[in-house]
Parts: sequence; structure tokens; C-alpha cells
Amino acid sequence: MSNIQQDICAVIPWHMNNRLASRGGPEISRRALATFEQMEGISAARALIADTGIESVAVPVRKNRRIYDCKHTRQLPGHLVLDEHGHRPADVEVNEAFDFSGLTLDFYEELFGWSSVDGRGKLLPSNVHFGVDFGNAGWDGKQMIYGDGDGVIFVRFTKSRDVVGHEITHGVIQYIVKLGYSGQTGALNEHLADAFGSMIRQRSFNETAARASWLIGHEIFGPGVAARGIRSMAAPGTAYDDPILGKDPQPAYMRDYVETNDDNGGVHINSGIPNKAFYIAATTIGGYSWQLLGRIWWKALKERIASDVDFNGFARATVDAAAELGGSGGHVQLSIAQAWALVGINVPVPVSVAIPNIPPAFASQKRHQSNWFRPTF
Repeated sequence: MSNIQQDICAVIPWHMNNRLASRGGPEISRRALATFEQMEGISAARALIADTGIESVAVPVRKNRRIYDCKHTRQLPGHLVLDEHGHRPADVEVNEAFDFSGLTLDFYEELFGWSSVDGRGKLLPSNVHFGVDFGNAGWDGKQMIYGDGDGVIFVRFTKSRDVVGHEITHGVIQYIVKLGYSGQTGALNEHLADAFGSMIRQRSFNETAARASWLIGHEIFGPGVAARGIRSMAAPGTAYDDPILGKDPQPAYMRDYVETNDDNGGVHINSGIPNKAFYIAATTIGGYSWQLLGRIWWKALKERIASDVDFNGFARATVDAAAELGGSGGHVQLSIAQAWALVGINVPVPVSVAIPNIPPAFASQKRHQSNWFRPTF
């Protein structure tokens, strides 16, 4: 198989589908390869819409949702089945896509005054029942796309509200800063989608940082799959360990940063490092993650980073934003700086603030891997 670069924002990373294609047995392999093929089709279609104008309304609205049923075809959009003024059909995927996109839009509007993905009330289309055995969900630059999974490894992707929040957040990022999607920049893109997706879930269940699971996609795995989620923000590298899926490859520290040519430079792998920093900061500060830490991450995203920001640049942006929202040299800023330092990213802070000494190895060592889970056939 060629070294496929996943250039749409999709929740199931390249390395996981690649593992299924190479290790899953004839039927699972066939379905994984079909998912790859359908992803390539979405990517080709995305190239045609990448520079189109945004659809927005004159007066921003909180929700402007439309749900389409692709009826297991690859036509995008599919057949319109639900909007803000329609009646709910007897289709759980349609209703979940509608409800969980609503949770996400409410989150951005109520906390940050941001209407839809573009801040201007843009129509948000979501497509369910895409393709056949499509084992993924994603944002293609214009709309949401959800597969039903194969019923063995993956079940319906609309089932997870943090997956829905994660993917719509990619749309928000696209309109705010057009953040790149390779290397450290791409890993930050994935981190931000994970962090906000997790906060959207936590807010919907009224969970404190201490009580949250910090798992992404807990609900999307079939029975018998040894997986707690796609990723764990609390403990990167522990989300799954399954005979077919393999072991979660995410690092939690810069000493284990993975150098790879696959997955756009390991964007879904190395996002574990900023994910861990966010988790440490959230549980150190305490309370509800979205109330203060979420506002700091939002301020950093919206006001303080460029489209090619790296880990250090984003860490500095959050520490600076913390000074504005929580006080320079205060507990909040210190907690965030410490969180970054504990994963091996050291950020300058006021001289009066003491940061614990972190072994140089955290920042200097890297794990090299140029052929991550490459199939052998």
C-alpha cells in the first residue's frame, strides 16, 4: 500500500486503519481498504471546494443545522432528512448528528460568542450513512461526514458526542487560523480538536476535570474490541491494546516524539504530548475545564498563534493568555507552565515564578519511525 497521507480531518487515524488493513483478516482488511478508498474520494472532492466562499447569514444564529442521509452512497450531500424546522425521523444516527452538533454549537456560542464554525452563522451540513462499511467520521472542509462502521471493529460514529465535537472543532479552527495539518502544527490541530471535543462532552455531562474520563471516542468500538477509546488525554499510549488494532502509539512526552513520514508527520500520534499537558493543567487548576482553561486555550487559538505554530509557540501562547485571564505569575499561569514543562516543553514565565527542573531528556530525545504500521503486502 502506498504511503497515504490523510489530508481530511478524520477521527480514525491513518495508522489505525492501516493496521486493520494489514492485520485484520480477509473481511476486516477488505473493509479497511474500502474505508481508505472512500477517504481518497472525499479528499479528491475536498480539493474542489477548498477555496469556495463561506455560506453565512446576515445575522449570526446559534444553530443552522441540516442532516443529510447518504443512504450508503458516496454522494455529498445526501438526501435532506432533518433541519431546524423539521420532524425527527426514526433514525438514531440522524438524531445523534443533529443533537450532538447542537451541543457543540451551543458550546461555542454560549462560552465564546462564536456562531457556527465560521463565527457568522454558517450552515452546518452533516451527512450520515456515508458509503459502505465506512469506518470513519470527519470534517472535509465544508461538511461533516459520518460512517456507520463495520459493526465489528467500529459501530456508528455519531454515537460519540466528543467525536462530533472534535470534528466540528476542525471546522472552527479552519475559519479562525487555517492551522496547518502536518508535523507539530498538525498535531496541535488534532490536540485542539481533542481538547475542545473533550470539554464539549464534559460540559454536556456536567463533569469536573477530576471526574472526566478524558477518552476520545469511547463509544465507537464494537463489542470485544480491547479499546477504551481512540485516544486518552490523561494517559496517551493506553487507549487501546488489541490483537488486531495493536497498541496505542501515542507518546506523552517530548522525549518520545515520533518522527514519521506517515499520517502527515504523525499528527494523530504526537498530539498525545499537548493532550497530556492540557490534562495536567485541567486537573491541577481543578473545577470545570471549560470555565477557565477552555477560555485560555480559546484566546490562544483565536488571538495568539499563526497558521504554522509549533509546540513551543502554542505553549507560550497559552501561558501569555493565562496571564491576561488569570493574572501574571498567578496560580493559573504557573499551573499551565508547569504542565507544559512536565511533558518536556519549557516556557518562559515571570522570574518570580518557580518551575520545577525537568530533565533535559524530555526535550531532547525523539523516537524515530519512518514506516509506522506499514503493511507488508
